[in-house]
Amino acid sequence: MGVSISHGAGGTRSALTISNLGQHLAHVLTASEWREIGDLFDGRFADVASIPPREASRIGDLLHEAANHRLMDPAWGSLARELGDAANRAAASGQNWTWS
Repeated sequence: MGVSISHGAGGTRSALTISNLGQHLAHVLTASEWREIGDLFDGRFADVASIPPREASRIGDLLHEAANHRLMDPAWGSLARELGDAANRAAASGQNWTWS
């Protein structure tokens, strides 16, 4: 299954890729931070998500924080940064950030 993420997130990503990124995110974010985004990255994503701008902004910040963490693998950090940029673009434009 592919997941299409809006606002320039690089096209469709496989659900496996999103889930694998989630494993890396879970290791570098705090438990409370992970709970904020875990439903997108825990491998159980199976529906359309429409994330309001304010929440997208917070997710973007968390993804950038994780991407810059010293324990984040650089390749996975690059993907986290790309998704964080997309989330922030959605928030800055006042649009919902969509996953489908």
